[in-house]
Amino acid sequence: MRGLNLDHLRIFLDVIELGSFSAAAERHRLTQPAVSQQVRQLERRYGLRLAERVGRRVAPTHAGHELVEHIRRIDAAVAEADQAMQSHAAGVGGRVRLGTGGTACTYLLPGMLAALRRRFPDLDVVASTGNTADVLRGIEGNALDIGLVTLPAPGRMFQVTPVLDDEFVAIFPAGEAALPARVTPASLAQRPLVLFEPGARTRRLVDDWFEAAGLAARPVMELGSTEAMKEIVAAGLGCAILPRLAVQGSGVRDTLAVRPLRPRLQRQLAVVMRRDKPVSRGLRQVADMLLALRGKRG
Repeated sequence: MRGLNLDHLRIFLDVIELGSFSAAAERHRLTQPAVSQQVRQLERRYGLRLAERVGRRVAPTHAGHELVEHIRRIDAAVAEADQAMQSHAAGVGGRVRLGTGGTACTYLLPGMLAALRRRFPDLDVVASTGNTADVLRGIEGNALDIGLVTLPAPGRMFQVTPVLDDEFVAIFPAGEAALPARVTPASLAQRPLVLFEPGARTRRLVDDWFEAAGLAARPVMELGSTEAMKEIVAAGLGCAILPRLAVQGSGVRDTLAVRPLRPRLQRQLAVVMRRDKPVSRGLRQVADMLLALRGKRG
């Protein structure tokens, strides 16, 4: 495309379709010599004869005929680009890449994203899951536009806005007798324990909770899925510590008993973007959706 003038291409196409330099000049409100000069510039660019007079009409040479086909495709592509940009200017659309943890993606975002889709059907939000480090790397490398992650989220390039406190709870099989009103590290250390797999920020928080009590968590299972952990506990194979977000469904009370922890344990979720990230209309809507979580409790 370097040095190629789209107006020259359009004029050459009109010369061929109208069969006349003068007719093309009239359409573009130019003089006939100006149109002839632009066609000659194209011929000099390619080192080829592109048009010739056949009788009273101007016709394309073999090379000119092939160029005409390319110009028609270019013309259609430019029209599509104009239409797409007008759509962006007129409303909210495009693609936004959102990174978050598995719990938030499963239990928090579906309803919010569905509401956003109803408001802005041309906005495509692509959500992917990973731990905090994965999401931060994606944002840093511009593979993700925005993230909802568990703090901390270190890095000077990031704009970090805390939005939601999510309390952790202990879960047991429904109907289990003599459960305490609040569950301590010492009481859980005596039971078969199901925890998040190592490497997750949520697992680090749980390990720190035990260590603060002078204990070490010794799980019998380490899983990456909150749903799998809930199923294991419901089957009577142990107990688990999960974010409250994961146990707020209407069917939980039929299969699980939920108890708060003592001392209290919680994580903080935050919205993260690069400070230098250009904010499109679509990205602004996604950011506003996530920032609306401020003040709510998990």
